[in-house]
Amino acid sequence: MANEEDDPIIQEIDVFLARSLLEKLYLFQYPIRPASMTYDDVTHLSAKIKPKQQKVELEMAIDTLNPNYCRSKGEQIALNVDGTCTDETSTYSSKLMDKQTFSSSQAASNVSRYAAAVYKKGELHLTPLHGILQLRPSFTYLDKADAKHREREAANEGGDSSQDEAEDDVKQITVRFSRPETEQARQRRVQSYEFLQKRQAEEHWIHLHYYGLKDSRSEHERQYLFSQGHGLAENTELIKSPSEYLMMLMPPSVEEENDKPMAPSNVLSMAQLRTLPLADQIKILMKNVKVMPFANLMSLLGSGTDSTAVLRCIQQVAMLVQGNWVVKSDVLYPKDTSSPHSGVPAEVLCRGRDFVMWKFTQDRWVVRKEVAAVTKLCPEDVKDFLEHMSVARINKGWEFMLPYDEDFVKKHPDIVQRQHMLWMGIQAKLEKVYNLLKDHLTPKKQEAQSGHPLLVSGEQRVNMAKAKVKQNYGQLEKEFQKQKTEMKSNDTSAKMDVSNIHIKEEPVSDEEPMDTSAYESMNNGIVNGLHAEENSTDSLNGHLPGGCIDRVAQELKAFVSSTFKKQFVLTLSELKRLFNLHLASLPPGHTLFSGISDKMLQDMVLDTGCKQILVP
Repeated sequence: MANEEDDPIIQEIDVFLARSLLEKLYLFQYPIRPASMTYDDVTHLSAKIKPKQQKVELEMAIDTLNPNYCRSKGEQIALNVDGTCTDETSTYSSKLMDKQTFSSSQAASNVSRYAAAVYKKGELHLTPLHGILQLRPSFTYLDKADAKHREREAANEGGDSSQDEAEDDVKQITVRFSRPETEQARQRRVQSYEFLQKRQAEEHWIHLHYYGLKDSRSEHERQYLFSQGHGLAENTELIKSPSEYLMMLMPPSVEEENDKPMAPSNVLSMAQLRTLPLADQIKILMKNVKVMPFANLMSLLGSGTDSTAVLRCIQQVAMLVQGNWVVKSDVLYPKDTSSPHSGVPAEVLCRGRDFVMWKFTQDRWVVRKEVAAVTKLCPEDVKDFLEHMSVARINKGWEFMLPYDEDFVKKHPDIVQRQHMLWMGIQAKLEKVYNLLKDHLTPKKQEAQSGHPLLVSGEQRVNMAKAKVKQNYGQLEKEFQKQKTEMKSNDTSAKMDVSNIHIKEEPVSDEEPMDTSAYESMNNGIVNGLHAEENSTDSLNGHLPGGCIDRVAQELKAFVSSTFKKQFVLTLSELKRLFNLHLASLPPGHTLFSGISDKMLQDMVLDTGCKQILVP
């Protein structure tokens, strides 16, 4: 307040708005001039403009007689540009660089807040500017000099290779067929530098006539900078409240939409997005994100958004997969479009992507080869489908990218049921189109009929499997104890009656029997480890005398004990392999060559205190 009292108002000035030169007045900003150039009436030689682009080129003279002008440099530049001959097309007809071209560029994209002011007789007259252009030196003459140099080099090379002129007449022509251009490819082409340069070159130059500062035409045009009528009726713009008047003088900084380069399709401005209707907001978000939980969608739409309205709109552009929303295929691939990879029409792409989405409603994992085999689409299209909603895992396949959303499924069972019915209809269509096998679909239908939700996460499946194992473990343990009791009773009867023992008899294991035929040649005519003449009555065909049974059991027990002291866990096949190696190290005629069956080996393992691990 003290500063305002020290700075009193000295004078009040009336402000008028001149409209005669509205959308015609430009402000030129010249660069700092060199000493050999002055911006006066004589120096301006010609001018031309492209109104749509607001681009201006001015040609100005250089004072070659000025002592600061380097004459030798000017002659060298003129020689490089025009060469030794001079004609009408020459840039510098005087064989000296005696002029300079200035090209304009826009200093500001939004000039609505700028105006040119003229003060006269206590009145301030304002005229809004249509453009502010900065003039910079143009060096196109250097490009012309380079072109001349290349032409001279080509002419010299052409004289040396005149004998190849006949061969140069025959040229190979390559014919290429372009694919139909997609909307994304068209947008990239329109935004390219080459396309913009071509479009700028298509606009023709309009040549202008320059009038000096003291010319009568200039004096006449300057009168338009003053307001033609001082009456209040013609200046209604200034009859505003202070806030409205301030807004007119300093409008908000909002660039025109035409001046802004087109943003990529995957870049969104949240400020602009929230100005759209709710259905359009959801469609744009889902089209860019592709997979989103409902909670994230609500947070992006802002506070105060009605969840019921969001649920109504989201079902029009997305489908429910494992509790999350995935954008519909026809939103990503509209009608009359095609694949950028293979040119396949949008209808086929939508059908293939729907198959991938349906597979993810059945399981968290999808195999890419299976999808390609069913849909018959190219690998690039299938990869695009999978990348929209899943993540590749090494040696496993493609996993759905978001976890199962149990909260949404519990809160909105009616939506889940409605989506389930929609998926059943899509499944029926896919069965007809792709001839899906019934055995692949039956487990899913049984699961749906059993009362479980259609979407089951991988963690839930693991927990269900663990529960089933715990339920069956008690039954398996009882059966195992029963089999063990029976085997012990059979073994006792076998010891009482040696004649009941048969070689390589395998009533317990389903695996292949041990092959000891490789050791028969080592026994020098031994049958089951004993000479034929010594056991012709007892040991033929695998029958052993009573005294040999105890020795065989002792040797076998020693082998099993020593083996399990080294390796604590073994499969039956691995144990048989080690036993065969042990037999190979024994001398001919050893008692273990009498023939050990899988049953005897298993019984001995259990007798030595080992335990069988049940693997469901």
